[in-house]
Amino acid sequence: MNDINSGRDKINWVGANMPILNSLREELRAQQPFKGATIVTSMHLEAKTAYLLLTLRELGAEVISSGSNPLSTQPDIAACLRDQGLTVNARHGCTMQEYTEDLLTSLSARPHLLIDDGGDLLQLLQDDAYRAYDERLIGGCEETTTGIIRLRQLIADKALRYPMISVNDADCKHLFDNRYGTGESVWTTITHLTNLSVASKTVVVAGYGWCGKGVAMRAKGLGARVIVTEVDPIKAMEALMDGFSVLPMREAAPLGDIFITVTGCKDVITGEHFPLLKDNAVLCNAGHFDCEVSTRELHELGEGVEIKPSIRQFTLNGKHINLLGEGRLVNLAAGMGHPTEFMDMSFALQLLSLLSLYTERELYAKPDLYAVPRHIDERVAAIKLRSLNVAIDELTEEQRRYLAK
Repeated sequence: MNDINSGRDKINWVGANMPILNSLREELRAQQPFKGATIVTSMHLEAKTAYLLLTLRELGAEVISSGSNPLSTQPDIAACLRDQGLTVNARHGCTMQEYTEDLLTSLSARPHLLIDDGGDLLQLLQDDAYRAYDERLIGGCEETTTGIIRLRQLIADKALRYPMISVNDADCKHLFDNRYGTGESVWTTITHLTNLSVASKTVVVAGYGWCGKGVAMRAKGLGARVIVTEVDPIKAMEALMDGFSVLPMREAAPLGDIFITVTGCKDVITGEHFPLLKDNAVLCNAGHFDCEVSTRELHELGEGVEIKPSIRQFTLNGKHINLLGEGRLVNLAAGMGHPTEFMDMSFALQLLSLLSLYTERELYAKPDLYAVPRHIDERVAAIKLRSLNVAIDELTEEQRRYLAK
């Protein structure tokens, strides 16, 4: 019961600070637009996600939820959702086999719609053994960079069988959630776990996409010297012009005090780099999967010692290497995730994109990766501005005619 009460308190707190979802609840509740739809989700099960799931249920859907990471399901949130009648197939600290089993249990409900966070649901549906689970599937949404990479590979292989909406590429997602949300939540988690100052440290940020930009910007604001590593020459130029040093990882390795990987790729910090690190260097990952810091090679040094919750220390040639959150998505495996206000925007995009898929199927006639319709992006921004009591100018009819020339 304590877990249920704790989960309810957390959900109520974030719900009071999600004005866009609350506005959509009020507007759409009477219509029950998701009536008859079964929605299966693979998402990080924490309070903000729970509020989205409850909103979808309030708008008529049957909601079945699984986690998106073996460490990011919060037990009190899962307990509270079950108490409120949602089906939850997720557990904190599960093995990868158990994690996959939970996803398959959810998919066995034969959903009409998916919300995928990293692409695990869609990857499982590619397996012939589970083809029966997609017999009612209309399509779904994906909100992570990693998931979009996997979807684009399916398209290249001519293997995508359903329409999917790229919520990750919407302006109201990457400009705010990816940049400001990741930047803030990553540093909140690191400083909470380590209790160390960021000011005066040298921070190495691997990857300068929207998430990397946010992490680097926040590090600079906290007083760090920032080095960016990149493989994309255009992004490297952008980092340079934003005032950051740009180096290969091998040259950055001996200089950094704190390393954050945000690339969506694997083997960014590896056994090649470990011997070069300073004593007590801190390594963490803010990408979706636990492959950016080579934990396999770290564990070849030994199992390490958990010196504080979510900090595992390895020893190499007398030097200590500190890994946060087991190399998983640090702000969720070891923290509370993005601030509520950013997830309110992202989850409103998810809800409205799913609604478009469910009610305007003619717009998604073939299997492909679709952009979030522009009017949805603008609608979310407009509701957010109203909630902040911010007004903006509007074009006059004469201005519209001028721009239409």
